[in-house]
Amino acid sequence: MIKFMSVSIILFFSFLFAVNCSAGIYRYVDENGVIHFTNCPRDPKFKLYIRESNEDVGNESAGFYVKDSAQYDSLISEFSKKYQVDFALIKAMIRAESGFNPLAISRKGAKGLMQLMPETASRMNVSNVFNPRENIEGGVRHFKNLLSLFDNDVRLSLAAYNAGENLVAELRSIPPYRETVDYVRKVLSYYQSYSP
Repeated sequence: MIKFMSVSIILFFSFLFAVNCSAGIYRYVDENGVIHFTNCPRDPKFKLYIRESNEDVGNESAGFYVKDSAQYDSLISEFSKKYQVDFALIKAMIRAESGFNPLAISRKGAKGLMQLMPETASRMNVSNVFNPRENIEGGVRHFKNLLSLFDNDVRLSLAAYNAGENLVAELRSIPPYRETVDYVRKVLSYYQSYSP
Protein backbone atom coordinates (compact mmCIF):
# COMPACT_ATOMS: atom_id res chain seq x y z
CA MET A 1 0.00 0.00 0.00
CA ILE A 2 2.80 2.42 0.91
CA LYS A 3 4.66 1.57 -2.30
CA PHE A 4 1.49 2.29 -4.32
CA MET A 5 0.97 5.63 -2.53
CA SER A 6 4.58 6.73 -3.14
CA VAL A 7 4.27 5.86 -6.86
CA SER A 8 0.97 7.79 -6.99
CA ILE A 9 2.57 10.82 -5.34
CA ILE A 10 5.51 10.72 -7.76
CA LEU A 11 3.13 10.50 -10.74
CA PHE A 12 1.01 13.34 -9.36
CA PHE A 13 4.00 15.65 -8.97
CA SER A 14 5.38 14.67 -12.39
CA PHE A 15 2.03 15.60 -13.92
CA LEU A 16 1.90 18.82 -11.91
CA PHE A 17 5.35 19.88 -13.14
CA ALA A 18 4.51 18.94 -16.73
CA VAL A 19 1.37 21.08 -16.62
CA ASN A 20 3.29 24.02 -15.17
CA CYS A 21 5.64 24.26 -18.15
CA SER A 22 4.97 27.57 -19.82
CA ALA A 23 5.76 29.48 -22.96
CA GLY A 24 9.07 31.24 -22.64
CA ILE A 25 12.68 30.70 -21.66
CA TYR A 26 13.76 30.85 -18.03
CA ARG A 27 17.30 31.10 -16.68
CA TYR A 28 19.37 31.29 -13.56
CA VAL A 29 23.09 31.63 -12.85
CA ASP A 30 24.46 29.15 -10.32
CA GLU A 31 27.18 29.74 -7.70
CA ASN A 32 29.86 28.75 -10.25
CA GLY A 33 28.67 31.31 -12.78
CA VAL A 34 27.11 28.66 -15.04
CA ILE A 35 23.97 29.90 -16.80
CA HIS A 36 21.09 27.41 -16.88
CA PHE A 37 18.13 27.72 -19.29
CA THR A 38 14.80 25.89 -19.36
CA ASN A 39 11.31 26.24 -20.77
CA CYS A 40 9.93 24.24 -17.85
CA PRO A 41 11.17 25.83 -14.59
CA ARG A 42 11.00 23.46 -11.63
CA ASP A 43 13.00 25.59 -9.24
CA PRO A 44 12.17 29.12 -8.02
CA LYS A 45 15.75 30.16 -8.86
CA PHE A 46 14.71 30.25 -12.54
CA LYS A 47 13.47 33.67 -13.64
CA LEU A 48 11.70 34.55 -16.89
CA TYR A 49 14.33 35.52 -19.47
CA ILE A 50 12.43 35.66 -22.78
CA ARG A 51 8.70 35.18 -22.96
CA GLU A 52 7.00 33.73 -25.98
CA SER A 53 4.62 36.07 -27.73
CA ASN A 54 1.15 35.71 -29.21
CA GLU A 55 0.35 32.50 -27.35
CA ASP A 56 0.60 34.20 -23.96
CA VAL A 57 0.03 37.84 -24.84
CA GLY A 58 -3.06 38.89 -22.98
CA ASN A 59 -2.36 36.60 -20.05
CA GLU A 60 -2.40 39.40 -17.52
CA SER A 61 -2.55 37.02 -14.57
CA ALA A 62 0.88 35.71 -15.55
CA GLY A 63 2.25 39.25 -15.37
CA PHE A 64 3.71 39.12 -18.89
CA TYR A 65 1.30 41.35 -20.70
CA VAL A 66 1.42 45.12 -20.73
CA LYS A 67 -2.10 46.35 -21.35
CA ASP A 68 -0.84 49.64 -22.69
CA SER A 69 2.52 51.30 -22.92
CA ALA A 70 3.66 54.73 -23.98
CA GLN A 71 7.30 53.65 -23.82
CA TYR A 72 7.67 53.34 -27.61
CA ASP A 73 5.30 56.14 -28.65
CA SER A 74 8.12 58.42 -29.86
CA LEU A 75 9.54 55.69 -32.13
CA ILE A 76 6.06 54.75 -33.36
CA SER A 77 5.37 58.41 -34.11
CA GLU A 78 8.68 58.83 -35.94
CA PHE A 79 8.14 55.84 -38.24
CA SER A 80 4.43 56.51 -38.59
CA LYS A 81 5.31 59.87 -40.18
CA LYS A 82 8.26 58.51 -42.17
CA TYR A 83 6.26 55.71 -43.80
CA GLN A 84 2.81 57.35 -43.76
CA VAL A 85 1.15 54.64 -41.65
CA ASP A 86 -1.35 55.55 -38.93
CA PHE A 87 0.26 55.81 -35.47
CA ALA A 88 -2.72 54.11 -33.78
CA LEU A 89 -2.54 51.17 -36.19
CA ILE A 90 1.18 50.57 -35.58
CA LYS A 91 0.68 50.75 -31.82
CA ALA A 92 -2.25 48.31 -32.08
CA MET A 93 -0.07 45.89 -34.06
CA ILE A 94 2.74 46.04 -31.50
CA ARG A 95 0.28 45.41 -28.68
CA ALA A 96 -1.18 42.38 -30.49
CA GLU A 97 2.19 41.06 -31.65
CA SER A 98 4.31 41.29 -28.51
CA GLY A 99 2.45 43.05 -25.72
CA PHE A 100 5.19 45.73 -25.96
CA ASN A 101 7.91 43.19 -25.08
CA PRO A 102 11.05 43.93 -27.15
CA LEU A 103 12.47 40.46 -26.35
CA ALA A 104 9.39 38.46 -27.39
CA ILE A 105 10.00 35.32 -29.45
CA SER A 106 7.24 33.19 -30.96
CA ARG A 107 7.28 29.43 -31.53
CA LYS A 108 7.68 30.11 -35.23
CA GLY A 109 10.75 32.28 -34.67
CA ALA A 110 9.24 35.77 -35.02
CA LYS A 111 11.11 38.22 -32.80
CA GLY A 112 10.89 41.57 -31.11
CA LEU A 113 8.16 44.17 -30.72
CA MET A 114 6.67 43.69 -34.19
CA GLN A 115 7.49 39.98 -34.33
CA LEU A 116 9.65 39.97 -37.45
CA MET A 117 10.49 36.63 -39.01
CA PRO A 118 14.20 36.26 -39.88
CA GLU A 119 13.57 36.55 -43.67
CA THR A 120 11.46 39.69 -43.19
CA ALA A 121 14.05 41.23 -40.88
CA SER A 122 16.72 40.54 -43.48
CA ARG A 123 14.62 42.02 -46.31
CA MET A 124 13.98 45.14 -44.22
CA ASN A 125 17.70 45.48 -43.31
CA VAL A 126 17.10 44.89 -39.59
CA SER A 127 20.36 43.64 -38.13
CA ASN A 128 19.24 43.47 -34.48
CA VAL A 129 15.59 42.41 -34.14
CA PHE A 130 15.67 43.05 -30.39
CA ASN A 131 16.58 46.71 -30.88
CA PRO A 132 13.23 48.57 -30.61
CA ARG A 133 14.19 51.26 -33.14
CA GLU A 134 15.31 48.76 -35.80
CA ASN A 135 12.43 46.39 -35.14
CA ILE A 136 9.71 49.02 -35.30
CA GLU A 137 11.17 50.62 -38.42
CA GLY A 138 11.46 47.21 -40.11
CA GLY A 139 7.93 46.25 -39.12
CA VAL A 140 6.43 49.54 -40.29
CA ARG A 141 8.33 49.39 -43.60
CA HIS A 142 7.14 45.84 -44.14
CA PHE A 143 3.54 46.76 -43.31
CA LYS A 144 3.72 49.80 -45.63
CA ASN A 145 4.81 47.45 -48.44
CA LEU A 146 1.83 45.21 -47.66
CA LEU A 147 -0.54 48.19 -47.73
CA SER A 148 0.81 49.09 -51.18
CA LEU A 149 0.48 45.48 -52.34
CA PHE A 150 -3.14 45.22 -51.15
CA ASP A 151 -4.39 48.66 -52.31
CA ASN A 152 -4.41 50.09 -48.78
CA ASP A 153 -6.83 47.41 -47.57
CA VAL A 154 -5.94 47.36 -43.87
CA ARG A 155 -7.66 44.01 -43.15
CA LEU A 156 -5.88 42.18 -45.98
CA SER A 157 -2.57 43.84 -45.10
CA LEU A 158 -2.90 42.75 -41.46
CA ALA A 159 -3.78 39.22 -42.58
CA ALA A 160 -0.69 39.22 -44.82
CA TYR A 161 1.46 40.49 -41.95
CA ASN A 162 0.30 37.49 -39.91
CA ALA A 163 -0.07 34.70 -42.48
CA GLY A 164 2.21 35.84 -45.32
CA GLU A 165 1.56 37.94 -48.39
CA ASN A 166 1.66 35.08 -50.90
CA LEU A 167 -1.24 33.25 -49.30
CA VAL A 168 -3.36 36.39 -48.94
CA ALA A 169 -2.55 37.45 -52.52
CA GLU A 170 -3.61 34.02 -53.75
CA LEU A 171 -6.88 33.99 -51.77
CA ARG A 172 -7.60 37.73 -52.06
CA SER A 173 -9.21 37.41 -48.65
CA ILE A 174 -8.31 36.74 -45.03
CA PRO A 175 -7.14 33.11 -44.77
CA PRO A 176 -9.56 30.92 -42.81
CA TYR A 177 -7.03 30.29 -40.05
CA ARG A 178 -8.20 30.97 -36.53
CA GLU A 179 -4.90 32.62 -35.58
CA THR A 180 -5.08 35.04 -38.52
CA VAL A 181 -8.78 35.83 -38.10
CA ASP A 182 -8.24 36.45 -34.37
CA TYR A 183 -5.15 38.56 -35.08
CA VAL A 184 -6.96 40.86 -37.51
CA ARG A 185 -9.92 41.20 -35.12
CA LYS A 186 -7.62 41.94 -32.16
CA VAL A 187 -5.53 44.55 -33.99
CA LEU A 188 -8.63 46.33 -35.31
CA SER A 189 -10.10 46.39 -31.82
CA TYR A 190 -6.92 47.90 -30.36
CA TYR A 191 -6.73 50.28 -33.32
CA GLN A 192 -10.19 51.61 -32.52
CA SER A 193 -9.24 52.12 -28.87
CA TYR A 194 -6.09 54.08 -29.82
CA SER A 195 -7.78 56.19 -32.50
CA PRO A 196 -8.77 59.72 -31.44
